[in-house]
Amino acid sequence: MTDDIVLVEVADRVATVTLNRPEVRNALNPALIDTIRARLAKCDASDEIDAMILTGVDPVFCAGVDLSYLDDRMQQEVGSATAFPDHPVPPHTKPIIGAINGAAVTGGLELALGCDFLVASERARFADTHARVGIVPGWRLTVELPEAIGYRRAKEMSITGNFVDAQTALVWGLVNHVVAHEELLPFSRDLAGDIVSNDAATARAILATYNDERETVDGPRADLELERFRAWHAEGKGADAGITQRRDAVIARGRQQSR
Repeated sequence: MTDDIVLVEVADRVATVTLNRPEVRNALNPALIDTIRARLAKCDASDEIDAMILTGVDPVFCAGVDLSYLDDRMQQEVGSATAFPDHPVPPHTKPIIGAINGAAVTGGLELALGCDFLVASERARFADTHARVGIVPGWRLTVELPEAIGYRRAKEMSITGNFVDAQTALVWGLVNHVVAHEELLPFSRDLAGDIVSNDAATARAILATYNDERETVDGPRADLELERFRAWHAEGKGADAGITQRRDAVIARGRQQSR
């Protein structure tokens, strides 16, 4: 079960789903988003799978939304509420472990936050650069990031655009574990094996309870974020300056911060 841009490997009732656009740092475009959603949904529906691992082809997890695509889309659809696709992680009944092998930036951070819990390589880094490219979040970042690390730290990440390394992410509670890079997938598969060893129906019922409880609080806040996203971009804010014109500066700044 493979696809050129999303690879899926199933073994021992665990599906490893891998983003495979290394030439663009696994950046999210409509084709990749749709394929991730389709592959995860298919795995979630399979009777042969009890847990999923989401990762990326090295050297990054996901550099975010493909900004050249997004700039074109925003310019074409100023005034529209449909200028952005749905979150890449669809609703699911089986746990998804995010195996963060490298940088997870902006949309890549939102992709990671869509997983149920995270294991990070020592090489992983996390950043929210929405404000640096003139985009207001629309994939629940302002809900799920403070839920993970607290409002003060989330605000710092979002309004500085600074990168957070793996060990800081662990201390802050953004990730569950940090491991040596070569141990990332073996460790994640062992963790998935622990999930598989439980009674599957009970594990899914508990996961559903957690998710339903979260949604009673998170749902209205996520609706507010989406409303703000649509209003911001419907008025053409951010797009007029050219998202792609800001991309190189963001990438260069990220590389400088990693030294």
